[in-house]
Amino acid sequence: MESRAKLLGHPIHQMLIVFPLGLLAMAVIFDVIALAFGNGYWSEIAYWMIAAGVITGLLAAPFGTIDWMAIPSGTRAKRIGAVHGVGNVLVVLLFAASWWMRSDAPRAPEALALAISFVAGGLALFTGWLGGELVDRLAVGVDEGAHLDAPSSLRTDRVRA
Repeated sequence: MESRAKLLGHPIHQMLIVFPLGLLAMAVIFDVIALAFGNGYWSEIAYWMIAAGVITGLLAAPFGTIDWMAIPSGTRAKRIGAVHGVGNVLVVLLFAASWWMRSDAPRAPEALALAISFVAGGLALFTGWLGGELVDRLAVGVDEGAHLDAPSSLRTDRVRA
């Protein structure tokens, strides 16, 4: 099923999700480093990475929704896409809550703020896996003419194979 929201021939959602996934994963890693070494500097970096990850997650979501709406009803892809989308909304909400809880002291987050971000990070691993299942196994967002010798997505005279 070809993506409905594209830029230069490629799915926008797939281009954007690397930002929240990377930023939020690094926030968790930096919090672990802060805990291991007792240095709040790393927690402050995590604080700003969470802010950027939440913003970019909100930017990626509408494009995923556009593609999900085009998936035929009653399919495994529609069900997995729904869990993927709802799960990622929960990931963003959890990280946003952790960010808000840290706002008064970014270098010294409360244990609950850390726990929330660790849970959200674990959930993001699962929802990211579901996204991979959608693309790699169920071919959601894959050009119908995709193959090993397909022409460039920038070509206007592309022939479907």
